[in-house]
This record gives sequence, structure tokens and C-alpha cells, in this order.
Amino acid sequence: MTSLSGDSDHGGSGAERQTLVCARCGTRAEAPQPTWACSVENGARRYFCDACSRENLRAIEGRLDSAWW
Repeated sequence: MTSLSGDSDHGGSGAERQTLVCARCGTRAEAPQPTWACSVENGARRYFCDACSRENLRAIEGRLDSAWW
């Protein structure tokens, strides 16, 4: 599962350093990236880097869970 360490859904503070990890390829980012995609699958947030988002745009728009990609 991937999530922001400071997600308000989990009671974290916004002042904590946030690290995003792409759920598909493992790319890491130290802060929220405007080009990344966020998907909620089975109640958990999953983040995808811009490269993985572009490669799977049709599946994302079709609202398929990442397991189907």
C-alpha cells in the first residue's frame, strides 16, 4: 500500500516530510507531484508517477483497478 505519510485521512500532520512511492514502478518523490495520479482502490490510496500514468491512461480513465493494467 502506498500513501502520504502526512495524509489527513490517517491523522498525520501536514508538517511531516511526505514521500510518495509509485505503486507500479516504485519511483519515489519527496513531495506531492502535480503530474502524478492518485487512485482509491479497495479503500486505499495508490499513487502513480507521471510515466506510469501516461502509459496506462486508458485504463485509468476506464476506472480499472491497477491490477487490470
